[in-house]
Amino acid sequence: MRQRLLAALIATPLLVGAAGALAQTAAPAPAPAPAPPPQPVVTAALKAADGSDAGTVTGYEGPMGMIFRVEGKGWPAGWHAVHLHAVGTCETPAFTSAGGHVNHAEGARPHGLLNKAGGPDLGDLQNIHANADGTANADVYLAWEGLDAHEENYVDGDGLSFVVHANPDDYVSQPIGGAGPRIACGVFQPAS
Repeated sequence: MRQRLLAALIATPLLVGAAGALAQTAAPAPAPAPAPPPQPVVTAALKAADGSDAGTVTGYEGPMGMIFRVEGKGWPAGWHAVHLHAVGTCETPAFTSAGGHVNHAEGARPHGLLNKAGGPDLGDLQNIHANADGTANADVYLAWEGLDAHEENYVDGDGLSFVVHANPDDYVSQPIGGAGPRIACGVFQPAS
């Protein structure tokens, strides 16, 4: 018993000393450098059918797609479809000058983010909810799948429009998911 106790007492300083030496030699890993904040590449000022301010859309380009930060105002309360339209023109009151949805260059796809029969088209985005006070704040995402669209495509000769509809998109039915009339529209411009 005495020999075991003596052996334990002798080994304890060696273990403590070894642990202390390990602690002194292991330097902490350097913290990774913070990523720079994302910079906007395009913006669109939204206008309602009567020409009043309906908010803004700011586009941020990432490696796999684009995020659109939507800050709406004066929208009717409830859910609204938002889509990318192929022409950068927003003539009031119906905004039909914005044309149809952006679609795939090789073989147009049917409308609908949840359309299992070949959708979605490239103008399809997620619905946005407007509060009772008319404000709407959301980030919506467009993946680049099948599309090589970058900043220059948003501001080229035809441009692109961001359109807000009166109703939500059901993500399946044709041609626009039951989204209803166009109630606001904005043309993309290069971010300054």
